[in-house]
Amino acid sequence: MMSGWALVAIIGIIVWGVVQYTKARAGITTDEYGKETLAPRDDGRSQAEIEAAQREVTELKERIKVLERIVTDSNSGDARERARITAEIEALRGLPAASKEEQSE
Repeated sequence: MMSGWALVAIIGIIVWGVVQYTKARAGITTDEYGKETLAPRDDGRSQAEIEAAQREVTELKERIKVLERIVTDSNSGDARERARITAEIEALRGLPAASKEEQSE
C-alpha cells in the first residue's frame, strides 16, 4: 500500500503537470527569472481586438473588486450599524413628510 505522503506527492505532480500543460496551450512562457509573459500567437485576431479584450478584462476586474468590497463591507458590524441608523432616519423622515402633505392639502 502507498503511504499518505506518496499519494499527496503523486496528486501534486499531476496538478503541476495540468497547470503547465494549460499554460503551454494558452501561450504563456516563463523566462529565466520566472516572469510569465503571453507569447504572441497568430490566431487571426488583430492587435485592436486583443487590446479591446484586455481593456474589457481590466474593467471586469475593477467591477469584481467593487463587488467584493460591497459584499465584505455589508457584513461588517459598522455596516450593520450604518444600515440601522439609515433605516431609523428614513423612518423619521416618513413621519414629518406625512404631516407636510396633510398641511399642503
